[in-house]
Amino acid sequence: MPLLSLLCLLLISGSTTTAKVNNKKWTVIGPGGGGAMFYPVISPHDPNTALVACDMTGSYITHDAGQSWRMFNLRQPSKFFVFDPQQPKTIYAQAESLWRSTDSGMSWNLVYPNPKIVQRINIAGDHADTNLILKEGTIEQLTALAVDPNDSQILYSCMDAGGKSSLQISNNQGQSWAQNFPLTQKALRIYVDPASPRNNRTLYVVNKSSISKREQERWTEGAAPVGKSDLLDVVASFKEGSLPTFYAISSEILSISSDGGKSWRESHLPGESAEFEAIAACLHHPETAYVSFKHLLQDGKEWFGVARTNDEGATWKLVWKESDLPAENIKDAWISPTFGAGWGENPLSLGVSPNDPNLCYATDLGRTLRTADGGKNWQASYANILQDGSYTTKGLDVTSCYGVHFDPFDSRRMFITYTDIGLFRSENGGSGWLPSSNGLPHSWMNTAYWVEFDPLKKDRMWVVMSGTHDLPRPKMWRHTKLSTYQGGVCRSDDGGRTWKVANNGMPQTAATYILLDPHSPPEARILYVTGFGKGVYKSSDGGDSWTLKNTGIDGTEPMAWRLTLNKDGTLYLIVARRSEDGSFGNSADGALYRSSDGAEHWTKIVLPRGVNGPNGLSVDPLDSHRLYLAAWARDNHGSAEDGGVYLSTDSGVTWQNILKDPYIYDLTIDSHDPSTLFACGFDSNAWKSNDRGETWTRIRGYNFKWGHRVIMDPYDSRSIYVTTFGGSVWHGPISGDPEAGEDIATPMMRYSK
Repeated sequence: MPLLSLLCLLLISGSTTTAKVNNKKWTVIGPGGGGAMFYPVISPHDPNTALVACDMTGSYITHDAGQSWRMFNLRQPSKFFVFDPQQPKTIYAQAESLWRSTDSGMSWNLVYPNPKIVQRINIAGDHADTNLILKEGTIEQLTALAVDPNDSQILYSCMDAGGKSSLQISNNQGQSWAQNFPLTQKALRIYVDPASPRNNRTLYVVNKSSISKREQERWTEGAAPVGKSDLLDVVASFKEGSLPTFYAISSEILSISSDGGKSWRESHLPGESAEFEAIAACLHHPETAYVSFKHLLQDGKEWFGVARTNDEGATWKLVWKESDLPAENIKDAWISPTFGAGWGENPLSLGVSPNDPNLCYATDLGRTLRTADGGKNWQASYANILQDGSYTTKGLDVTSCYGVHFDPFDSRRMFITYTDIGLFRSENGGSGWLPSSNGLPHSWMNTAYWVEFDPLKKDRMWVVMSGTHDLPRPKMWRHTKLSTYQGGVCRSDDGGRTWKVANNGMPQTAATYILLDPHSPPEARILYVTGFGKGVYKSSDGGDSWTLKNTGIDGTEPMAWRLTLNKDGTLYLIVARRSEDGSFGNSADGALYRSSDGAEHWTKIVLPRGVNGPNGLSVDPLDSHRLYLAAWARDNHGSAEDGGVYLSTDSGVTWQNILKDPYIYDLTIDSHDPSTLFACGFDSNAWKSNDRGETWTRIRGYNFKWGHRVIMDPYDSRSIYVTTFGGSVWHGPISGDPEAGEDIATPMMRYSK
């Protein structure tokens, strides 16, 4: 790989998430929040600056105390962040490797492994996991990092390789590392005593059973915390002239050490039977710590929330206390009002300002909340409430979505079909969003997979729902039978404000797509639905009744995924691949089918050689023989093979690979110009072709790792939407933003023809 391409490959920068949508910049739209967030860290230099990670591939940074966030992408989920104590603009982030930003998070460069020894980057597996292939040696897992309090060149890391852990030190900001001492266990955290001699630092290494101390080049092992040695987390706080204070939690025991881990005492919340999830302490105020709890019995009820101590654990106050109803001091946005107080559960992670014990962030399964007054009040940091009562993101978006849908009778009414949070509606052109779930069965509300409108009847529409999310990812049927999936079809006659079940003749199924035949009579609309694990259902009466139409489809549980209708009435069906590694076998392969008689009979189309993971199909509106197939790669010993976009000009008899990006989720044909194509997938890329797929250009500025599909903006021919697996909906310029900071996760030359 040329050096220039490698440097481009390793340059990471964030995307803009400003509230105003325009056709020159990329924005992220939606209600905000909606997915698990972790590891909040507040800058020691600026209390308005903080970072948050999530369980998808986005990371987030704020410079205005959580009023707005900017998403950036490090290809894999971030596991922790570390601020340089001396250089305010320098931040470290550990994802699948260690990254450093020297411009307050605007761009990121690879630190470990050294980019000079990176030979190539592989992506493989069903989620396109990233693996760096080195010219020499292997990558150790970096589990903890600390920067010397007085010298930014000196980094301390704990690394693990094959179950063997070690402390390593760099004297040149991570360009090279020297193994210093073996460790008995994998480290959770590492702390540098700021009062220790600069040339011989005292280090505290936290593992799951105790704290190891390195002082004067000697190691001592501390005592195990009270009650149980297998710890969830341990945090430290330092005060000049004293040994550090440590707070430790296991699932049911809270322990405190005031002597650097030599001895421990048990601490208790007011109440009984509390279980703990996360703990955080103020680095320079040992007396203050926050702990996340659940199942606390008090006053005859079970509570969850956050407790705070101001006296090093002698007493605790429940500063966030909820049960079946939201607490008065929790100023939430849309999640609690929509799903109830317990949907987000107690915080998964806590982060306290190093200098201000009253400033704390809490993250849970759907939100980030912030307190600046020691827990007296908690404010949602993921969404704003607009004057009309709708919600708009602050830039913290952790939601998977499948489509953006536009009401043909009302230009200001839009829908987003989401995983985990269901269906959302906008009545103001996408500026604000509201849950659109009134009447939907509770067991179906997790995921809305697609929406269809009646093009001639105002306010009539259908949605397909399921309680099973993230299809068609194989992780969803590792331990769950397809026959147990719940879901189906609902119809609305008032523009999505209320819904009624329309499942007569269709058993419970994960309904993943719905398609309306526009040539069917207005009084007897023909609809088709894919039931994941069931097959194809057809209705000839607008969804009042359904009949299974599987003649010619192989298998007893076909994982019917998507349908395409050609202008001549030909139907195409995508059946998802069953195997996670892409291995071949009749029961594991995905398939492509065609029907010329309204789904009465299906005929299998031979897939391109090497392909068994079809994911989407588009037909050229000017040439019915011209098919574009989006295909998911197979994992061949850690490398992705035989994915991308395939073209057939003879109705599927022969195929040609025209885009070699291995994880293409879907292909979109420009509704105004069929020679213009868009493709998107799981490799941080959205692509555009102006010549029917002959050549492709990466759309600059879109940089989310896991992309779903490009959707045309019907009201602005210069803009597109991109739905994602974990980053909500991106909206931006159809030709890209030439001024956008880029995070080219793979070099463009990799996919050029």
